[in-house]
Amino acid sequence: MTVASALIPRFQLSSALGDRRELLRKPVALAPEPGAAAIIGEASGPAEAHGVRAGVRLGEALGRCPELVLVPADPVRAERAWEEVTMRLEGIGAAVFSEHAGEAFFEADGLRGLWGGDLEGVLARARQAIEMPVRLGAGPSPFCAYAAAARSRPGRPKIVPRRRGRHFLAPLPVSLLRTRVGDELPERFEQLGLRTLGALAALSTDAVADRFGKPGLLALRLARSEDEKLRPRTPSVPLAAEIELPAILHGSHLQRAVELLIDRLLAAPERRGRTVRRLRLSARLAGGGGWRLEKVMRRASASQRTLRLVLDGAIEELPGPADLLRLEATALGPPAGDQLALTRTDEERRNRLGEAVRQVRAAAGGEAVLRVLDVDPGSRLPERRAVLTPFVT
Repeated sequence: MTVASALIPRFQLSSALGDRRELLRKPVALAPEPGAAAIIGEASGPAEAHGVRAGVRLGEALGRCPELVLVPADPVRAERAWEEVTMRLEGIGAAVFSEHAGEAFFEADGLRGLWGGDLEGVLARARQAIEMPVRLGAGPSPFCAYAAAARSRPGRPKIVPRRRGRHFLAPLPVSLLRTRVGDELPERFEQLGLRTLGALAALSTDAVADRFGKPGLLALRLARSEDEKLRPRTPSVPLAAEIELPAILHGSHLQRAVELLIDRLLAAPERRGRTVRRLRLSARLAGGGGWRLEKVMRRASASQRTLRLVLDGAIEELPGPADLLRLEATALGPPAGDQLALTRTDEERRNRLGEAVRQVRAAAGGEAVLRVLDVDPGSRLPERRAVLTPFVT
């Protein structure tokens, strides 16, 4: 097996900066997310030169680099941008595995016949699909491919032969393991004089298990290029709805916006009658940065009332004014018809009404059946009192 790796360093930081990427030339890092621990995110090269890196506590980072500029994290923008990159890679036939934005893996052997017959052709096609500066590498295991990509040059991918994975990793520092096992374990290795992956790989399995436990065994497998097989994701059509907020809204107005998103999400044809198991409510903050909140359903449902109860009060956790709200179904359940009903009469009525709505939309379009949602009944302007939202059975 040959694994290819696509690595875009500081992807989340670049996404948060947007058009201000010239700040990457200065000490800059992602600020802690609202409500999360006071730990900074990705840092620029000049910041890392001062000892500031992702995972460092805010006070320690500012102590090491007083001129550090903190940028509000925008996980929503980063995830959407990375989803586009992932879908473009899947468009060339790659079965992508990705746990972090800016880092993707896929098996390359099956793509050789499609793109030039060799590994270089596959990597060249992947570079074209990504459409942004990227480091590419390939090796016999995901970790080896990651290390190769990290040490490649722009436009020149690094390829490690199948039987040379452990030899390639041997002189590399154990600090590479931070992305897989955290910061603490590599630091302990260095304190014990194990500064390279080769020194770690030479230890016996029993000795590592006794001293470091399960995390140590994982680090040992990585150092020996004995990574586990990839678990590619199943490509799917994103099921989401979003709304731009024309003014600074609060209270009941924001709650009405959430109800509108629920209606649009349930009315989306991509749902295909399936229930929703997990929701993600996110926002683009007016002052910069983003916010998100995950909600897991106790039981998968396609009921408006149930989804509203799940998201009830969620908008109150918003850390500041927002100019965009987005609701996404990150996991779907079985078709709605599999759910239990209170009475058979209600179930039959709902099914008949749903079939009628689908027939009308099929004939006249998705906006053919709407309902009125009260937004601000007391407003003096008629157009602000209510909005039209998709009718959902």
